[in-house]
Amino acid sequence: MESDGTSNKVPAITFGFWIIKILATTFGETAGDTLSMTLNLGYLVSTLAFIAALAILVIVQTRAKTFHPLLYWATIIASTTAGTTLADFADRSLGIGYPGGTLILMACVLISLAMWYRSEGTVSTQSITSPRIELFYWATITFSQTLGTALGDWVADSGLGYDGGALVFGALLAIVAALYFWSALSHVALFWAAFILTRPLGATIGDYLDKPIANGGLNISRPLASAVLAAIILTCIFVLPQRAGRHPQSA
Repeated sequence: MESDGTSNKVPAITFGFWIIKILATTFGETAGDTLSMTLNLGYLVSTLAFIAALAILVIVQTRAKTFHPLLYWATIIASTTAGTTLADFADRSLGIGYPGGTLILMACVLISLAMWYRSEGTVSTQSITSPRIELFYWATITFSQTLGTALGDWVADSGLGYDGGALVFGALLAIVAALYFWSALSHVALFWAAFILTRPLGATIGDYLDKPIANGGLNISRPLASAVLAAIILTCIFVLPQRAGRHPQSA
């Protein structure tokens, strides 16, 4: 269903979509840490820079008339890098801590979804065709990306480590996928559950790549890891099918 003559502006939800999404969230972790830690800009300055980039990309995205793969994924990446530094700023600079940050951000995601549902009667991303719906969409995504960073750091620091955290979130995603194929649960709810879980998965993988060996990481250079991930993401965007499509709906 198209509301104003424009086409669907989000990609079809395919296996390729989830591959790029996980790569993008991993890149968001390494790129965010590159700016805030490696370049020593700090969490606040880095957050402001990424939020400015996100705001510009969201404006361009909402004004576009059709789905543009590079524009869409650039906006996703901007949201996940902003989420990385914003969560770190809240958890560490403001002293909220991982549990507090996770609970606050979970509330933000739920409030965003509730407002979206109240306005549109659904939170299905079946047809992103109006600026109002797109703003709900990108607000929810940005909150979920920030939540995922805090949640991933919390689980990793709880004793599981970065590799253990990645296994936990990978297993949870596998459970959501099984429920999608073999249960009658709402596909909309399962989509958002999977979307949220990809962020802490990417966060723990990203930290595993660039954190010191003494801290359970591989100690790979953050800029190098970010450059390699960016190249892989670009390759996937051009190689894997990228077309506008309908997102999962409730049965």
